[in-house]
Amino acid sequence: MSTRPDGPHDPGKTTRPLPGPPTAEQWERRWQGYWARAGALDYELDAAADEDAGATQERSFLTQSRTPAREQERLRRIDEEFERGFRKLHDLGPAVTVFGSARFAEGTPEYESGRQLGGELARAGFVVITGGGPGMMEAANRGAREAGGRSIGCNIILPFEQHPNPYLDEVVEFRYFFVRKVMLVKYSCAFVCLPGGLGTLDELFEAATLIQCRKIGPFPLVLVGEGFWSGLRDYIWRLVLAGAVSEEELGFATIVDSPGDAVDRILRGLPDAVRGRLRPLDPERH
Repeated sequence: MSTRPDGPHDPGKTTRPLPGPPTAEQWERRWQGYWARAGALDYELDAAADEDAGATQERSFLTQSRTPAREQERLRRIDEEFERGFRKLHDLGPAVTVFGSARFAEGTPEYESGRQLGGELARAGFVVITGGGPGMMEAANRGAREAGGRSIGCNIILPFEQHPNPYLDEVVEFRYFFVRKVMLVKYSCAFVCLPGGLGTLDELFEAATLIQCRKIGPFPLVLVGEGFWSGLRDYIWRLVLAGAVSEEELGFATIVDSPGDAVDRILRGLPDAVRGRLRPLDPERH
């Protein structure tokens, strides 16, 4: 049985029990109902859509013919997104990317924990990068801004109009998730995962896989909230027992209980060359 996190600065603390998972049949019915309400299988944004209007126009990517001209146009748009991201983000100092759900609103314990994390990172001298949206992303950006640090957002343009949050010093907007993920990883020296859903898990395991395969260095990857993330640790151990993951690879992430612990873990795990570039707002944090 799972439990719900509680406490503004302790996402790992647990209180009341949650109901068990649905049956396979219930799961399937809910999934079918979700897509029935969506109305159409539109998988890719229309190139002609107005980004400022939230990209409400879509095209049915799966039913569209694949002509060389259309594929070439897609490559051009992808290339433009990479170039725009490189131009805007190339001069960042040491930065930490914070992942987390868009669904936790201001006033929830999760949001306040993210806000505290952003402030702690900024005071330690880090630029704070998020996906630029609401919820935990907004919370981390807000905390960084309030502490006097630099706050960056890599926002994804979605059919349901995810607008950039108002606590960003710089925002880069993307149509393609994979381009956005490159930017979130490329310019960071550490990663923090706050409580989140499928998108957060996607970003977490993207970073973990890059570290495991040595495509990037062993950067600190920290999960905040023992109660929220302990089930994931148990699942990874099952993968070890099944032979799908080797035991020495288990240390790809560290679970901590507070934003302050997360920042301390990052500072301990950074190379001296990176730590030397930090300009902390709070000298005791260096």
